[in-house]
Amino acid sequence: MGRSAVASAGLEDVRVGPRDPRALLGSQNGACDADGADQPKALRGRGAATNRTGRFEKQARAAVDDGWGAPGEIETLRTEVHTERPRAIITRNDSPDISFDRSINPYRGCEHGCIYCFARPTHAYMGLSPGLDFETKLFVKEGAAQLLQRELSAPGYQPRTIAIGTNTDPYQPIERTYRTMRAILEVLSAANHPVGIVTKSALVQRDIDILGPMAERGLAKVAVSVTTLDPALARKMEPRAASPEKRLETIERLAAAGIPTGVMVAPVIPAINDEEIETILTRAHARGAREAGYIALRLPHEARELFAEWLVQHYPGKARHVLSLVRDMREGKLYDAAFGKRMSGTGPYAWMIGRRFEIALEKIGYAKSRTRLRTDLFTPPAGPGQQLSLFQL
Repeated sequence: MGRSAVASAGLEDVRVGPRDPRALLGSQNGACDADGADQPKALRGRGAATNRTGRFEKQARAAVDDGWGAPGEIETLRTEVHTERPRAIITRNDSPDISFDRSINPYRGCEHGCIYCFARPTHAYMGLSPGLDFETKLFVKEGAAQLLQRELSAPGYQPRTIAIGTNTDPYQPIERTYRTMRAILEVLSAANHPVGIVTKSALVQRDIDILGPMAERGLAKVAVSVTTLDPALARKMEPRAASPEKRLETIERLAAAGIPTGVMVAPVIPAINDEEIETILTRAHARGAREAGYIALRLPHEARELFAEWLVQHYPGKARHVLSLVRDMREGKLYDAAFGKRMSGTGPYAWMIGRRFEIALEKIGYAKSRTRLRTDLFTPPAGPGQQLSLFQL
């Protein structure tokens, strides 16, 4: 399981010490090594190009071509899906800078392969790489709907909106096969439990038959993530996610079904997509989005090296400039996890992005307040061995 996917592509894993520093060079805060050793080539259909070792491993690995493989013999990386059997499905948090206290992630890892994903480092907990492993070695949470039903029926459970899509996309490609998200929605709908969804997949349209009636009861809303309107940039940055136009179409279809729909401009990446903020908001509003939010680029742990590597591959001429602006937003670092700072950053550049966003919302006509979902309709599902009351029959 922990073996590098690069090795399976015809390259050898070589132990090289605590961490390969080639992706970060120069200043004390880490500048991208755009001028150093040969950089790995981008892989078609994948966001990451390497399997950087997780932070819990004692030694790092580097891929080295041993000369035996002829060009064209390297295998295409295949997506593997494994089963995870969690003890619980609802994750709780008490973070003061997010609007929900509970969430569900039906899958671990994400085939969309977004290079900027702040959830990549979570794969290190599995002994896997936050790089290619994160997008090729996926885990489906077996029995998620049954676990949810059990947790909702627990004595004393108090309903509040469950956020889905906070770490990995619940509508990533494997959802077509496993339908874990749909099964979760069926449980939530039957229990009249509120849900808020974030996705960049057009597959959410499949579940309009559930989400529409839930929205009529004040129980559902969806935010579609639109990071760019440039198809070429989207293919580089989010290689297996829906195209920008498909996401706008998804906003339109959700809104037409009466589902409160918003747009997330996330992440905002300095000198990469920040110039598109106003255009994205305008186009999304025209298609039916009435709420909007943004998040500044977040690069925790291994994510910073992977993103720096991607910059060198695709934007070598401005890689240093991009990371310099990121540090300007993070008090001289590439990431600051402090509550109140991690989502929007600090400093003049971060302030400018925030003001542009606020002005655009006002000018375009976005709602000034967020849709509040109902909790008063909640009916606990029957737990194991429980009989349904007459009112539930």
